[in-house]
Amino acid sequence: MQTLDTAQLIALAGALGWASGVRLYLVVLLTGLAGYLGWVPLPQGLHLLANPVVLGASGFMVFIEFFADKIPGLDSLWDVVHAVIRIPAGAALAAGVFSADSNAMGLVAALLGGTLASTSFSAKATARAAINTSPEPFSNIGASLAEDSVVPAGLWLALAHPLVFIAALVVVLVLSVWLIRVCWRFLAQLFRRVARIFSGKSDPGPPPAFTLKPPFSKNEPHV
Repeated sequence: MQTLDTAQLIALAGALGWASGVRLYLVVLLTGLAGYLGWVPLPQGLHLLANPVVLGASGFMVFIEFFADKIPGLDSLWDVVHAVIRIPAGAALAAGVFSADSNAMGLVAALLGGTLASTSFSAKATARAAINTSPEPFSNIGASLAEDSVVPAGLWLALAHPLVFIAALVVVLVLSVWLIRVCWRFLAQLFRRVARIFSGKSDPGPPPAFTLKPPFSKNEPHV
């Protein structure tokens, strides 16, 4: 196996950090399997992921998360529990790409990975919470399946076409910030309505249905 070049290492660190905020256990399983089967020469800091015990544990958690993430309400509770796990894990995995060679690069990678993990986690959690306000379960299942697919696709792209991945990641980050803003605004309106109802005040009426408008829309309401 050839060693990964600098572009691939940078892209891999970014992919591990970003994807950990969406599907941490799937990231650990796929990365470990790639190293265990000899598909990818893992950096020394990630060799532990190829350990059979780690593979077994991550595979079990992937199985649990696959079903938990597709049940409305339970998926948001799962996100709340994992808020303290995914972000530091994303930082640790990104740091593992460089930590064996350079402490400074490992620290930079940890900061990058933690930032990417927190952004992707926030976008996922707020979007899924907004989707859960809909009574039908199909949009929730569709969003979960999309997340199941985009994580392995992102990891593959980071190794096969690192420069393309880095460019795509920048676009995804911009869209994630926009998605967090839109979803949080919708949820804030919903929370204010519930608070008014429980405080005995008149119900101002339901908030507008949750829809995703294009970013920078001139017709987007302001709070």
